[in-house]
Amino acid sequence: MQDRNKGDGGGTDSCSLAPIAELIDRLRIDCPWDRELSLADLRAYLIEEAHELAAAIDERDPAAINEELGDLLFEAVYVARLTAAELEEMPLGGAIRTVIDKMVARHPHVFGDEKDQAGPGSAAEVAAMWEQRKRNSDGERSVLDGVPASLPALVGAYRLGQKAAGIGFDWDSTEAVRAKVAEELGELDHETANDQAGKSAGATARVEEELGDVLFAVANLARHLKVDPERALAAANRKFRRRFAAMEAELGPGGEHRMEELERLWERAKGREGRASPGDS
Repeated sequence: MQDRNKGDGGGTDSCSLAPIAELIDRLRIDCPWDRELSLADLRAYLIEEAHELAAAIDERDPAAINEELGDLLFEAVYVARLTAAELEEMPLGGAIRTVIDKMVARHPHVFGDEKDQAGPGSAAEVAAMWEQRKRNSDGERSVLDGVPASLPALVGAYRLGQKAAGIGFDWDSTEAVRAKVAEELGELDHETANDQAGKSAGATARVEEELGDVLFAVANLARHLKVDPERALAAANRKFRRRFAAMEAELGPGGEHRMEELERLWERAKGREGRASPGDS
């Protein structure tokens, strides 16, 4: 988290973004570090703050959400100020108007003529209509155009599956996706065996390709299970960190340890926590 974000915003309780803009303008005048910031520099900070907010949401911690949301808003307003400085455009007011207009246009069943008719009967129907309106308004050539290539790969796989499913390109059932995961694992096993046996110079590259197919299939299995795979994996990472820390605390300082000892302490850490859910590992 960047300490520069923790400035005095004037103590206002207003929802206006103006105090943030005023604070940034002051920093750009009086702080040498802020004066040297560029629009390109902000990209990494913006991504970092978005991830920190996502982590606070995962923890369902109101105080952390409040702090991290403030940091993200700070970065968003900073992007607007530096866009004005570097590109001679002031996007903040325009961005607010644009997103409001866009949301209203994409919800005709709420704001338009469709509100007086029998509108969409389900969230899935709303999602399908949304994708169609988005393609029409944005001039997208493909339903996949709206998925940024810069997304983390697991999130990207999940969203690509959602987009493709929007036009009916999807498995018929959760069982069918699970079978696809098993199929991809079988292909990975085959290429792994070839790689270990040295049967092919390109086997290692094919192992990577097949592993990618496994992960893509798992992301789509998560979608069919109505589980966000990024959130599920983040929770698994937190669980691993917690249990590993408990194991390390019992080990104390030292170098390598026997696997049997590590397994015993790992199982003890699991036992102290209790099983959070069936199948927890």
